[in-house]
Amino acid sequence: MQAGFRPAAAMHDLPPLHTLPAFEAAARLGSFLAAAEALHLTPSAVSHRIRLLEEHLGQSLFERRHRAIALTAAGRRYLAVVRDTLLRLDEASAELRAPEKTRLRISAAPALGSKWLVSRVAAWQQQHPETEFSLGTATSLAPLLAGEADIGLRYGEEEWPGLLAWKLFEERVFPVCSPALAAQLHTPADLDKVRLLRHPLLSWQRWFAAAGVKHAEPKEGPLYEDALLMLEAAVAGHGVALMAETLAAPYLAEGRLSRPFAADCPDRSFYVVAPPAVQEKRGAMDFIRWLVRSAKAA
Repeated sequence: MQAGFRPAAAMHDLPPLHTLPAFEAAARLGSFLAAAEALHLTPSAVSHRIRLLEEHLGQSLFERRHRAIALTAAGRRYLAVVRDTLLRLDEASAELRAPEKTRLRISAAPALGSKWLVSRVAAWQQQHPETEFSLGTATSLAPLLAGEADIGLRYGEEEWPGLLAWKLFEERVFPVCSPALAAQLHTPADLDKVRLLRHPLLSWQRWFAAAGVKHAEPKEGPLYEDALLMLEAAVAGHGVALMAETLAAPYLAEGRLSRPFAADCPDRSFYVVAPPAVQEKRGAMDFIRWLVRSAKAA
C-alpha cells in the first residue's frame, strides 16, 4: 500500500455497510425476529449486526424491552439518514440494471408520419420497449441539419446534401378527389373545369403528359406545403389533388377519396435521411434498417 493512502471506509469512517439493512428492517418492523425473517437471516445475526453498528457509532440505537424494541432519539435521527441512503442506492442500482434506453428523435413529413410511420413506430416499440421516441413533423431539412433530430422522413430526389439517405419506396402519383366530384369527371380534359390543388413537390404537368393531356403546370389554385392538409381539402370537396400513392391509399380504402382517372406516373421517392453522426448510434441504425425492410415488404 502506498504511503499516505487510506481506504475510503477509513477516510469517511463509514459503518460496516452490511449492518445498515439490518438496522433499517428492525426499526421498520419493530422486531429483530421480524427483521431476520425479512432479510432471510437468523435473529442472532441481526442482533449481532446491530450491536456492531452501535459499537461503531458509540451509542445505542434501540432500547431493548421485554419482547420489544424501540428506537432511541439517536436511533430515530440515524434512521432517517439510513433510509434515504438505502433508497438512493436502490434507485441507482435499479437504473444500472435496467436496459439502456435508446432515444430517437424523428422528424417526419406530416402526411407520411401520420399515415405510415406512426404504426411502424408502435410495432417497433412493442418489440423494443427500451426505445424512447420523440416524433415531430416538418417539411424542411432544418431540424436534421441543426442537430435537432436524429432521423428524418422526407419526399424528394436522390441527392440529400449533408445527409445520408435510404430509399423507402418509389412513388407513383395520380389525381384524387371526393367521390361526389369524381362523378363529374369523365376525361382528364374535364380538369379544366375544376380547382386543382397544388403541392410544391408534385408536378401536375408530369401527370398531364402521362395522361395524354397537353397542359402546362398550373399557376393558380391553392398551394399546400403539407400533403396531409391537401388530402383533407380534397376530402372536403375543395378540388382535385395530385397525390402520392402511399399517402392516398388509406383515404381510397376508406372511400373518403376516389381516383377519377386510371392514369398515373412515376415521381420522386420517400427517403429516410439522417446526419452522418447517426452511424455511431446503433439503435438508430437498427431502426433505419428495419424501416427500409418494412417498406420493401409492404
